[in-house]
Amino acid sequence: MFLSGVDMRKRQQPHIEGPPQAPGHPRPNNCCMCWCGCCKCLWNEDHMEGSERTCTKMDSIEAMEEQQPTLDEVVAWARSFELVMRSSEGREIFREFLRSEYSEENLLFWLACEELKKETDPTAIDEKARIIYEDYVSILSPKEVSLDSRVREGINLSLAEPSNVMYEEAQLQIYTLMHRDSYPRFLNSSVYRDLLDSKRSSCLDT
Repeated sequence: MFLSGVDMRKRQQPHIEGPPQAPGHPRPNNCCMCWCGCCKCLWNEDHMEGSERTCTKMDSIEAMEEQQPTLDEVVAWARSFELVMRSSEGREIFREFLRSEYSEENLLFWLACEELKKETDPTAIDEKARIIYEDYVSILSPKEVSLDSRVREGINLSLAEPSNVMYEEAQLQIYTLMHRDSYPRFLNSSVYRDLLDSKRSSCLDT
């Protein structure tokens, strides 16, 4: 039987289908390029039948913008180191500065201790306490923080029976170090100054 070129091309093209539909579970209205259901495009019933709303990243972008600190918050950070540490945005900016000074491990240690203090499961406490020791206390670690010998000795004794507050004194020592040593330089750094200028410019523009 003679087939035209069009018919031949139709036969050669593979038939693509999505995964089989489970009984009793109708296929979700995903975007036309996604069979797995991972796309967040929703069917717009207000428009004519068959039309779909375009996938965008606006939701995630808006969520990120909402997390940006306000001018008042940034100004307040200059008055209190505690306010910097209480704010997730403040900690992130401060971490950026510490990274430029190769002392990021101080903040990471402090944050790890905060997480440990929230833990109540004994198995998880043992595991997290060990990780903190290996990452920030051990002299073999490249991220070792600066602790005096008395505090180190207390930690070594606590390793036999770890608790969620075993690093409390060490955490306070590192907090004090960041407050007295890193925080004043942070306020005079381009990281903080540029952010402050940017917030002030934004307020003037509005």
